[in-house]
Amino acid sequence: MAKFTARDMQARKDAGEKFAMLSIYDYPTALIADRAGLDSILVGDSLAMTVLGHDDTISVTVEEMLHHVKAVARAAKSAMVVADMPFMSYQSSERDAILNAGRFMKEGRADAVKLEGGAHVAPVLGAVHRAGIPVMGHIGLTPQSAGQLGGLKVQGKDMAAAQALIDDAVLLEGMGAFAVIMECVPAEVARLVTERLSVPTISYGAGVHCDGQGMVSADMLGMFDRFMPTFAKQYVDLGSQIQKAFETYRNEVLTGAFPTDAHSYHMTADELAKLSGKE
Repeated sequence: MAKFTARDMQARKDAGEKFAMLSIYDYPTALIADRAGLDSILVGDSLAMTVLGHDDTISVTVEEMLHHVKAVARAAKSAMVVADMPFMSYQSSERDAILNAGRFMKEGRADAVKLEGGAHVAPVLGAVHRAGIPVMGHIGLTPQSAGQLGGLKVQGKDMAAAQALIDDAVLLEGMGAFAVIMECVPAEVARLVTERLSVPTISYGAGVHCDGQGMVSADMLGMFDRFMPTFAKQYVDLGSQIQKAFETYRNEVLTGAFPTDAHSYHMTADELAKLSGKE
């Protein structure tokens, strides 16, 4: 199957067709997602919490993100891989943003990068775009700046805040973003943005009107139980199933039920006789 590209994403929007994205961080999960026909994989900085155990997303480094992007890119033969640029990998200067984005493309083998933020990030996003790197925008709840936003809260709930989000989205498109993620945004605002933009919009908790839908794989698989976002849907509880498997394994080891002879390797009788000095 051919690689899903920004052009394919745009074609879906133009045709009124949806596309699906998941945040995935490792080779085996990405391999399964790719085989399932998933359109796009975001290697999100949410891995700081769901994989590395941090309390927020700002703790993850460029090197740690690169490690996971490389793993996902090895698995994704058809899904578009988008590398989430972590905190302080692009905020310091346009030069830093271009160099770090270039690493995600060249070393990580990502198909695109993503930056969080609206008007204040737009010039940097534009610089990355002009450097020839496909770049995705992200507005609404931007976890890297959650401290300024008053925590992990829905954004754009009043008229002024909603208008600011619309203005941000239009600006990011103008600066070269090929798509814009909206996270934790009222569905009514997301609909207005989606209608206003020529490029695709992707909902991470922004309702049904966006061109694409995204979700954190750890949430949908039941692999992260610290909290569950309102917009997430759990499709299977793998966490409890894995825990049960681990408990069963431990009990079988303690009782001697595992391993059995069927799980063992054996020498031939002749070689055993030589080892035992009986030949």
